Amino acid sequence: MARTTFILGGARSGKSSFAQMLAEESGLACIYLATAEACDEEMAARIARHQEDRGPNWQTVEAPLDLCGAIADLGHTGSILLVDCLTLWLSNILGAGRDPVLETERLLDALGRSRAQTILVSNEVGLGIVPETPLGRAFRDHAGRLHQRVAAHADRVALMVAGLPLWVKGD
Repeated sequence: MARTTFILGGARSGKSSFAQMLAEESGLACIYLATAEACDEEMAARIARHQEDRGPNWQTVEAPLDLCGAIADLGHTGSILLVDCLTLWLSNILGAGRDPVLETERLLDALGRSRAQTILVSNEVGLGIVPETPLGRAFRDHAGRLHQRVAAHADRVALMVAGLPLWVKGD
């Protein structure tokens, strides 16, 4: 398996399920780095469903803001990290008033130093209509730049379409 795999796709495209399958097939200790926060009932239900889908063999670490620290702490040989997802992390970064360019650099540095295999999941948000608000447009633009940087770093990249991976780099 590649050291770093990046999986992009739209909502409900099968990204998380595919990433989980890849992690479980690796035979390594599976660590889920969760970036979501249960700010409402709908998100709490999504989080609970994802936890149930993963089962008891997964270690879950909440990393809504300090994703880089979590990768540094847990990125050891013999494990596979599943980061789900970068767009929620980016939203958290922006909401906290942090610089997304600096945080992207920190993320790439953490990934480069990690000895673990890593799978990163993110939502492709640049294929739809132009967002109506300045914040929406800024988010879309930051996400696009983040995705370009992560894809350049990754050994392989898949775009999920209707539950099927379309490998655009590697494999």
